[in-house]
Amino acid sequence: MIIDGEEKYVMSVIMAAGKGTRMKSNKSKLVHKIYDKELVKRVVELAKEVGTDDIVTVVGHLREQVKEVLGNDVKYVYQEELLGTGHAVMQAKKYLEGKKGKVIILYGDVPIIRKETLENLIIKSFKNKEYATLLTAIYENPTGYGRIIRDEGGNIKAIVEEKDANMFEKEIKEINSGIYCFDIEELLSALEELKPNNVQGEYYLTDVIKIMNDKGLKTGAVIVEDNTEILGVNDRAQLELLTRVLRMRINAEHMKKGVTIEDANSTYIHDNVKIGVDTVIHPNTTIKEGVIIGSDCEIGPNAYIREGCIIGNDVKIGNCVEIKKTIIGNRTKVPHFIYLGDAQVGEDCNIGCGTITCNYDGKNKNKTIIGNRAFIGSNVNLVAPVTIGDDTLIAAGSTITDDVPSGKMGIARQRQINKDRKK
Repeated sequence: MIIDGEEKYVMSVIMAAGKGTRMKSNKSKLVHKIYDKELVKRVVELAKEVGTDDIVTVVGHLREQVKEVLGNDVKYVYQEELLGTGHAVMQAKKYLEGKKGKVIILYGDVPIIRKETLENLIIKSFKNKEYATLLTAIYENPTGYGRIIRDEGGNIKAIVEEKDANMFEKEIKEINSGIYCFDIEELLSALEELKPNNVQGEYYLTDVIKIMNDKGLKTGAVIVEDNTEILGVNDRAQLELLTRVLRMRINAEHMKKGVTIEDANSTYIHDNVKIGVDTVIHPNTTIKEGVIIGSDCEIGPNAYIREGCIIGNDVKIGNCVEIKKTIIGNRTKVPHFIYLGDAQVGEDCNIGCGTITCNYDGKNKNKTIIGNRAFIGSNVNLVAPVTIGDDTLIAAGSTITDDVPSGKMGIARQRQINKDRKK
């Protein structure tokens, strides 16, 4: 990680060993998803985004499921017995030893921390020469959280867990999020001194703060501005809550950048979507990760824009349209009840109601190419692989299996016959 032009070593340790019994699932809690992305994968991607050099994941219960999601992107250590957060970090000692720099402690079930928040934590820890920097929050109702104990000068003395707090400590509103940035060498030293002297008989990582303070080492904190960032997932209701929080956060960012979202409560825009100014998103629309949409577009109700789509400027996507891995040129209209998959559509085209690209032959996905200024009539089946040239017209109700050259009209249907009605 580069801080003030200097390369600094930063490691991430991600806690991912818990059982997650409250999810009532045969799957690890950590592989449940928000917007098609596993909780633990979100945390790993966050660690990468802030520029950490190494990522160590502490796994335990259903660890093979976690490893299947993360693959070789991280190093793994095992916590066979769940003896507390301090014990979990102890399992990563072999990767911490011999390193100089910082280690951030993250949790696989706390997936929506902003990159900027984590960067601020790390930068403050380096610049202020703090041996431990905590991410804290102010809660009006802090029940259940560890309380931050400060001295008269405002310095952090210790963290007291809810079950170990006295009546005065329970009145404190500043709480510990569990996210830390530690000096690696001093963390290793403090871990040697940890004792399970608490009601739970566990090794608390929070006790490291008191150990460092007793040595006269400087500690500090960053108070998170948005408390929703440190929310964790323990059950299905909390999973839905975090999905809702992320939806509103993403939608708000797009609206700040000039996108009109008619109903933010029913619009689901996934991560890393780019949308141009003055584009209007109608209700009940889903736009998947990585989609690019240009300016002055109109995305209709119940539209489903899936992965791999690039949509030009002044494009209209109408009601009940599904698009997947498709490029659409400027000023093209895709009005309603249409499926375009694995396609490339040119500029100034009109795609008629009920049109589909038949992109799957049972084994492979095949591509449909439609040129500029093509007019595709209603209820057309384009059986891929097929190319429709520029300035073409495809008659309504046609099933097109062969290429249509530029400037031609394609008709693939039986001639109409009118017969007398039987009485």
